[in-house]
Amino acid sequence: MRRRKNSTAGGKLFSAYQNVDCLENFMNRQQDKGRSLVLEPGNAQLLLELFMHMQEENPKFFYAVDLNEEHRLRNVFWVDSKGLEDFCYFSDVVSFDTTYFTSKYKIPLVLFIGVNHHMQPTLLGCALIADESVFTFAWLLQTWFIAMGERAPQVILTDQNDALKAAVAAVFPGTRHCFCLWHVLEKIPKQLEFLSTWHDSFMEKFNKCIYQSWTEDQFEKRWWKLVDRFKLRDIKWVQSLYDDRASWVPTFMRDISFAGLSTSSRSESLNSFFDKYVQVDTSLSEFIEQYQLILEDRHEEEAKANFDAWHETPELKSPSPFEKQLLLVYTHEIYQKFQFEVLGASACHLKKENDGVITTYDVKDFENNQNYMVEWNTSNSDICCSCHLFEYKGYLCRHAIVVLQMSGVFSIPPKYILKRWTNAALSKYPISEKLEEVQSKVRRFNDLCRRAIILGEEGSLSQESYYMALGALSEALKQCVNFNNSVENAALATHVDCNVEEEYQSTTTSNDKFSDPKMKTGKKAARTGVAGRSLGSVENIEGNKRKVPQLGAVSGSNDGFQQMEPNDLRSHNAMQMQFHSMVPATMFHNVSSPFHTATSTHLHDNHLPP
Repeated sequence: MRRRKNSTAGGKLFSAYQNVDCLENFMNRQQDKGRSLVLEPGNAQLLLELFMHMQEENPKFFYAVDLNEEHRLRNVFWVDSKGLEDFCYFSDVVSFDTTYFTSKYKIPLVLFIGVNHHMQPTLLGCALIADESVFTFAWLLQTWFIAMGERAPQVILTDQNDALKAAVAAVFPGTRHCFCLWHVLEKIPKQLEFLSTWHDSFMEKFNKCIYQSWTEDQFEKRWWKLVDRFKLRDIKWVQSLYDDRASWVPTFMRDISFAGLSTSSRSESLNSFFDKYVQVDTSLSEFIEQYQLILEDRHEEEAKANFDAWHETPELKSPSPFEKQLLLVYTHEIYQKFQFEVLGASACHLKKENDGVITTYDVKDFENNQNYMVEWNTSNSDICCSCHLFEYKGYLCRHAIVVLQMSGVFSIPPKYILKRWTNAALSKYPISEKLEEVQSKVRRFNDLCRRAIILGEEGSLSQESYYMALGALSEALKQCVNFNNSVENAALATHVDCNVEEEYQSTTTSNDKFSDPKMKTGKKAARTGVAGRSLGSVENIEGNKRKVPQLGAVSGSNDGFQQMEPNDLRSHNAMQMQFHSMVPATMFHNVSSPFHTATSTHLHDNHLPP
């Protein structure tokens, strides 16, 4: 049966590769076709055993291998089911980190890294590669693309590398390709070593050029003045930086968000989280052991953050309406960072530079003694600051906040409240309600969780009270699901379109706006392993009609809840809070939020003790 499934999936996989002409072209142009991975004896077997073990634990585990003409291992890629799930929700920006490979670590490791709604790094894939050729990168990106259900990220961050540029352009033509700031900045001492005597002076001018240029013309003037002053026109690397300026200079990064993945130094980046698991002399066998630890640590930290988000309410530190607006909307980690900006607005003084539909302000920040330019468009609620905090972190800065406040706007425009940072990040629906409704959902969820815990304590005192509580829960759950289904069907029939932008700009509201948006028919696609390129299954479900799950007691020593189908689990989020209150967070690989979809929620133990 497995062989038959593998053959079918293999046909789909090879057809997916054949659709990308660039792979064949890059293969034909590749100089060293015989290049292969340099592995210690027995390491290939260790990899295979890891993949087989991971796939046995979860069929969604995905892996693929690339063989050269001599049938030797050249490249290998893998990603666990949690990585596949995380990309479903956080596909806006991905970092492709080749640091360990280019820094000549013992293992030629490259990582696909994302960031979740708690601003924690997520591992979206690992690979071992033989070289930095265009073919290798094209094969790897295409394989990752297939693993992720053939969905491309909106933004991909990489090192500045010609082979990577060609591969990204070929595989992801619709993706914005940018370079991490720290990748560029860390190369300056090596590339401009002859300027070591004037390094401080150069960096002062360089930072002013890239961080304080408000317009592209201003950047151009400062750049060429800097180049001429330090006689850098003939340096090829400097010329390449200028040619690629739209891929890394903050001035060119409007209408984009890196969600904290692009920083000025690696130590500040989320990528550095993995440095504690991988050292220069780490062997492949050691990394395989560390890989399991990485997954466990990531799941535990996310579970803890989710648990805290459900049971703790952040403390208001000012009477600011902005702080109150997002109190229960942002996750704790993002709210604390946003709160810091709200409080910092009191240290800012603004001066209007010009008036009109688009108004420009000069904002003096007394905390760091810097001046920033803020542009506010009253007609479409666009606001942009030269500090580029929104572009690099994903939430508004203090300079924009003080401009909104002085302009008589006392709520953050919805376009600047990214869903990925909210408590609704794991919902398959967009934030289609007003922010007040999102806050109300969180309050209702927390209240039900607290009541469920009390019911659990009382219901567990005896077998009789257990059956009473179970029956009450089953009946309540059935009624809630039937009611919610009727609401969703009504929304589909009336084709209600709840758009955040329209709600913000509109002065009138309608009860229809509280309906859920249109639901799509679920789709599933699976791929399993084949010889040469072995693949774990991938499942992408856009949405299924909610089913009424059945709760019932099971006789014998395994009294508890019956095993539930994935779609049924979505309706059990409130019940899960009872479990999390009684067992450590480490027992759960994944803890969902009140807005979590059914397909990504798993209970590791389907039975409760009587």
